[in-house]
Amino acid sequence: MSKDKKKHKKSRDDNGDTAVMVAAPASGDQLGGDKPSGAADTPPVPFVGDITRYLETEAPEDIRAAIREADKDDILSKTYPYREEIDEDDAEDHLERLQVELVKMSYHLRATGQRLVVLFEGRDAAGKGGTIDRMRENLNPRQAYVVALPKPSEREATQWYFQRYVDWLPAAGEIALFDRSWYNRAVVEKVFGFCTEEQRAAFFRQLPQFENLLIDEGITLVKLWLSVDRAEQLKRFLDREKDPLKQWKLSWIDVEGLRKWDDYTAAIAETMNQCHLTCAPWTVILSDDKNRARIAAIQTVLNAVDYKGRDKAAIGQVDRKICGGPDLL
Repeated sequence: MSKDKKKHKKSRDDNGDTAVMVAAPASGDQLGGDKPSGAADTPPVPFVGDITRYLETEAPEDIRAAIREADKDDILSKTYPYREEIDEDDAEDHLERLQVELVKMSYHLRATGQRLVVLFEGRDAAGKGGTIDRMRENLNPRQAYVVALPKPSEREATQWYFQRYVDWLPAAGEIALFDRSWYNRAVVEKVFGFCTEEQRAAFFRQLPQFENLLIDEGITLVKLWLSVDRAEQLKRFLDREKDPLKQWKLSWIDVEGLRKWDDYTAAIAETMNQCHLTCAPWTVILSDDKNRARIAAIQTVLNAVDYKGRDKAAIGQVDRKICGGPDLL
């Protein structure tokens, strides 16, 4: 067995059940935190201070002003349809009902052998990780697992682009939650020059066939795109920079990406135009309010699976002001 296959091999417990499968984040994140007492030689946390420097020296003036004038819980986007965040208690009550529905859905998948793939894509700091956490919070980790692949190894870089993702597709009854996915090529790799134009063109050419094959195989595929306003994105990065428990999330991609907002916008628009398929459409969620976004994401997944005992009242109506197609971008 190759080193790559060993590295990505799915672990199993004594009963033969598939255990949770989590790989390192694709953005190249590095661990860090506050310097322990008495550990003077502990190295500094990477990228801490870089976000503040960007705010002070490079951020557009309107973005600086929005952050400077905002209170802690203000919604900074001028185009977001709500001026205030959803009430915390109301959000938690709804999320609890949705999580009960997720458990019911998971029982149905296990009983029928159906397979579910959910792609979480979007701008950095749009809330993908937090949404994934709330979605799988009460699910069996041997059934519902997160896939967050690191950058390709030298060997993987020479393979068919989709090949390393195929190994992480679910078996009967499983749920695969992709924290970023094969759409890295369409957006991040384009913005940072990690792929050639020929490679990206091949991706767009092969993508409809690939996703059609997944659906033809019987896999339910849900594609979520979380979008966040530029000022809100920077504010969240600043919050991470200040929090010793979240500083590890900062990466070189995050810092450099702040300077490439317009490049991201162009790459995202092209991706939506080419990859919003009839068989596998994008669901776009405006995530400036994290709780509203989490509710909409879980509702979208629950509505994609026709499971026994579904309680439509508990799921509720999807908020079309923040959740819909690519026209929301």
